Amino acid sequence: MNNTTAKKPVKIKTVNRTAPKKRRRSVGLDKKKARSGWIFVAPFVIGLLIIYIPIIVNSILYSFGEIKVLTGGGFKLTMVGFKNYNEALAGNPDFVRTLVSGIKELLLDIPAIVIFSLFMAVLLNQKMWGRAVFRAIFFVPVILCTGLIGQIDSTNVLTSYMSDTTSSIDTGAGTDAVTQVVSATDIQWMFNSMKVGTGITQYVVKLMNGIYDIINRSGVQMLIFLAGLQSISPAIYESCDIDGASAWEAFWKITIPMVSPMILVNAIYTIIDALTSSSNSVMMFISNIYSGTNGHELSAAMSWVYFLIVIVIIAAVAGLLSLFVFYQRRD
Repeated sequence: MNNTTAKKPVKIKTVNRTAPKKRRRSVGLDKKKARSGWIFVAPFVIGLLIIYIPIIVNSILYSFGEIKVLTGGGFKLTMVGFKNYNEALAGNPDFVRTLVSGIKELLLDIPAIVIFSLFMAVLLNQKMWGRAVFRAIFFVPVILCTGLIGQIDSTNVLTSYMSDTTSSIDTGAGTDAVTQVVSATDIQWMFNSMKVGTGITQYVVKLMNGIYDIINRSGVQMLIFLAGLQSISPAIYESCDIDGASAWEAFWKITIPMVSPMILVNAIYTIIDALTSSSNSVMMFISNIYSGTNGHELSAAMSWVYFLIVIVIIAAVAGLLSLFVFYQRRD
């Protein structure tokens, strides 16, 4: 006979514990940066919505309309369709001629400014004594050509002679050009043995005589290129030296691909800066039409034609250069 007793099952009490409520997380760093960014651009956004958008809408309406001044004051706007655009493109040959010449100047100036700013940025990125001073010297023309200083400087006779390749003064022995550093005959002998045509010769002459204007318009691009050059890791150049690559090979294989995004940015910036400058021939022509009699509608149509051409040029340049842009992957 087994003296075993059955064990009673032990009841386990379950305690209903509710999960603690999660504390509200504080705003992340990304959200704080985004909020700070919107605060920073808020004045521009407010000005765009309140000031610029109404002006743009009125400009579009004026380009498709005809303004009639009322005798009691005010004006009446009558829609005339594409009449102003037809007059700008077909009825005003001076506008088309000025537009074509302005685009030709753009095609000549943009490569010169981008190449010059890249060349100077590479030089100023080298380790040398007084590097910060030289950088400031090359950026000073950008400051002097803006705002009130630029207006005061525009009345300077010496500056006008330096920036105008057609000015001349009487030196007593005859009339000599002031700013023509070289002429076509001075460098023609350099290209005779190279079998170079007269078109390239005239282009080189124009660039050398316009070096003052090129330097003035290369300051911002130079800073952008400097920022791009300083972002390149020195270890890449050290590995090139170990492999036996020359400085010329490192420039084309390392420097140019690394700064190719800056080349795209500077090309677009230079195009916009050149096409919207107050000294641009097309801008001056449209301004003269605007100040003329009943020129508000015609000048508005010319402005929008010019705007569309600028957009097409920027899109073409951006699409072409984007094919050669190298973006470094950061894992």
